[in-house]
Amino acid sequence: MLTARNVSDVRAARYDDTVDELGQEKSLRYNSSINAAPESVSFRQDHEPPSAIAVEGWRYHHIGIPTLTPRLGEIHLPHLKIHVSGFDSSPCGIQWMRFDADAPYPDIVKTVAHVAFEVDDLAAELEGKEILTPPNSPSEGVTVAMILDHGAPVELLEFSQALRSKSK
Repeated sequence: MLTARNVSDVRAARYDDTVDELGQEKSLRYNSSINAAPESVSFRQDHEPPSAIAVEGWRYHHIGIPTLTPRLGEIHLPHLKIHVSGFDSSPCGIQWMRFDADAPYPDIVKTVAHVAFEVDDLAAELEGKEILTPPNSPSEGVTVAMILDHGAPVELLEFSQALRSKSK
């Protein structure tokens, strides 16, 4: 079994044969799947984008950061049971999220920051993924779902053609 003391060791090992518990040589396999099994995890160089962008074609949209502290200018979305701020003004797409006490989301969504990507076909992108929140529509022309990747929530968004045309 491969053990690495640091990231450099793991990256160097990606091209080298390793030795398993029985002393037999074993090669690491390259696999770009976003939910790859640990023994076939993708390793990328510092300058390479993640496979979600480079292979899957996902486009960064925002990062959502849960908070317990009310923030200046936050907007309450009662139908979602959440207060949001920053999304409309952050040049980096930072969105603060404060959940109502009875918000019906998994604890991980309410406590761990998530990255969000725009995708062209949400249904296709959800195939084979661990789904935290099923597809839903928080606003007209937008469909979202949350998946779990490496123990962290990831939001996928699909915008209707009409909504995309408006922004051009």
